[in-house]
This record gives sequence, structure tokens and C-alpha cells, in this order.
Amino acid sequence: MSQFRARPPAVPTVLLDDAVVRVTRWDFEPGADTGHHVHGLGYVVVPMTDCDFLIEEETGERRVHTKTGAVYRREAGVAHNVVNGGDKPMSFIEIEYK
Repeated sequence: MSQFRARPPAVPTVLLDDAVVRVTRWDFEPGADTGHHVHGLGYVVVPMTDCDFLIEEETGERRVHTKTGAVYRREAGVAHNVVNGGDKPMSFIEIEYK
């Protein structure tokens, strides 16, 4: 895969990583993305801002607007690229359970 990216990268900051959980804060400028990845662990997301997600999946793209504090969870195995599809910075906390 090319080392060059069309989008700026989202910035992950690991806040805690122990035997039970890994907690990461993700910060996105407008247009920033995580890069395509597969979740090896189940996880919970806590939006710290309103988030205008552009989710790129094998089946196509979808847009999701999530309000600050609207917590959701996903099982292990999710494969996607998460993009800030809005015009403002966004951030969320991801809690992966081991």
C-alpha cells in the first residue's frame, strides 16, 4: 500500500491501556480519517463533540450524525474507515474491552 494519503490522519491518543481495556481519544480535523482498519476487539464510542461521520465500508459509504455524549457500541470484526465528513473538528473516546 502507498505511504501517501489523500486525507490528513486522525490523531489517536492512548489514555489507558491495561489488562481490561484500551481507551483512546481520537481527534479529527475536517476531512481527516483513521485509515481502513478492522476492530479486533469489541468497543464503545463516547462522542466528545457532535460528530459528522462518513463511514466507508466494503458495501459503500454512509453518513451518520452523532450528538455529543450519545454512546454506542460495536462488536469485534467491524471493518471500516472513519472520516470527519463535517466542516468542524470532531473527537470521540473509544473504549476497547479485552
